[in-house]
Amino acid sequence: MKRWLHSCAVCNLTRNSDVLRAALLTVLLIAPALPAWADARLTVLMDLLRVSEVTGILREEGLDYARELDQDMIAGQGGAFFAGQVDRVYDRQRMDERLRAALQRGMTPEDMEAAIGWFSTDAGGRIVSLENAARAAMSDPAVEQAAREAWERSLDEGDPKVGQVKSYIEDLDLVERNVSGTMTSNYQFLLGLSDGGLLTQSDEQMIADVYGQREEIEADTESWLGAFLLMAYQPVSAGDLDAYITFSATDAGTALNAALFDGFDSVFSEISYALGRAIALSAAGNDI
Repeated sequence: MKRWLHSCAVCNLTRNSDVLRAALLTVLLIAPALPAWADARLTVLMDLLRVSEVTGILREEGLDYARELDQDMIAGQGGAFFAGQVDRVYDRQRMDERLRAALQRGMTPEDMEAAIGWFSTDAGGRIVSLENAARAAMSDPAVEQAAREAWERSLDEGDPKVGQVKSYIEDLDLVERNVSGTMTSNYQFLLGLSDGGLLTQSDEQMIADVYGQREEIEADTESWLGAFLLMAYQPVSAGDLDAYITFSATDAGTALNAALFDGFDSVFSEISYALGRAIALSAAGNDI
């Protein structure tokens, strides 16, 4: 919002020209340092969120997923070509850069300072650590299945932490955001297959296929989110979890989560398209 100067304020400025010149000189001297300062604060936030640790986990998940695609879609014939493409697709530095850019776009300096303040606390740091540990653990299908079963039992038993997890999911609209991101990624994968020559569907048919899976994706997402968050937050005290939920509902928390979703959507869309195209070209025996 712009703030217009009242006429008497303009008069005060013109009468105090020496003060104005000094102030302007100070601004000119400080201005070049501001971008570097903002960049440094963004680095602090990235470190507190352990973004590089997250992208490391995603890379390991991605490599496992790519091996499954190789077996399921091209009978394990991807070879060195496909392995090389996958290695480039899951580049941690590029993922970090996408997330950094999303945070920079989506957060004001005030939002960033508030987020740094929260995640600098013992509770904030512990929650990030627990989330990453749970994500890494659930990369194991057996652990994921056990976590889903624990979530279902907790729903039946009325575990009080379930209410907090549900509140967190609903307040941040996590189901719809994740479903939307998954559907976009699925479409990009099909588009990659099509552009690589392995799939002969129109754009309308690909979109229809993706939307035809929506109910299944939504049900799976609800189960996975509940399992993941209950596993991550089980050691967290009710008070600390309430504090985290409260922070997440603030302007800073909302901006942070929106920026992270924007960044991850960009990352997964790019990866999904590249994987689809790599699969198609591997099947055809061509080079990208």
